[in-house]
Amino acid sequence: MNLRQLRYVVATADHGTMTSAAQALYVAQPALSRAVRELERELGVELFARSGRGVMLTPVGEQVVRQARVALDAVDAIEGLSVARANGRGAELRIATTASLEPELTGRLIPRFARDQPAVRVRVVRCPGRESVAAALRSGRAELAVTDLPVPGDLAAHPFEQREVVLISPPALRLREPVPLTALDGMRLVLPAKGSARRAEIDAMLNRIGARPVPAVESDERGSWLGWVRAGMGSLLWYRNQLDDTEGLAVRSFMPPITRLIGLVHAHRPLAPVARDFLAFAKETSRDRA
Repeated sequence: MNLRQLRYVVATADHGTMTSAAQALYVAQPALSRAVRELERELGVELFARSGRGVMLTPVGEQVVRQARVALDAVDAIEGLSVARANGRGAELRIATTASLEPELTGRLIPRFARDQPAVRVRVVRCPGRESVAAALRSGRAELAVTDLPVPGDLAAHPFEQREVVLISPPALRLREPVPLTALDGMRLVLPAKGSARRAEIDAMLNRIGARPVPAVESDERGSWLGWVRAGMGSLLWYRNQLDDTEGLAVRSFMPPITRLIGLVHAHRPLAPVARDFLAFAKETSRDRA
């Protein structure tokens, strides 16, 4: 067992397909699949089961991924104790974010930035929620963050883009389109685990619109969520721009729309040149998409 295998397994769980996980990690898909199979053989267990065009964690796979996250977070924390190599453009840049927004970094921003700054090593600091993102910035574990806005006043925020939250449902579920917010009241939903930061954010959003859905499944293994929706267990709230495999599912907007403002955030202190470069690059990318 090695860290590379653990990273591949966690990425597959997060992205729902091995193809998407390989793209996010900048590795060939056959190499990722081979590493996952080798780990399964070593452990003597099946971590993923096929679900439509993607994969779904098995019960033991959920346990392995949970422990793998702990191990990878510990490695990141240990590496964070090292002295930064330099403040110049060849330095390491650490960017904090949550699991729901990590695909924005690994799938779009980092690959484009790497083409312009190939000497920069960008590392993603995974955080369970917005509070942990803020703590990573204050402690210096990360220089920048991609997170939902607003943030506390001791942090500087640069709005990046507006995200639409949509409803992903089994096709058999008959609803008006666009979906009225009142339809969420009593609806069966696939939700993050109770007590998690992601669940707290969704609960707060549902409370603001006065909806009380029925938890159909409660789990933090997002790689399994679409599989449960396909199985007809419930619907899912998700960002429209992060959907890459919705075959056999119904994707609907809300009326009025549900949106979240995403921003680049940093502490109120001088940024290293590489962090300033990334901030300028991300702002330019946002203007190009507008």
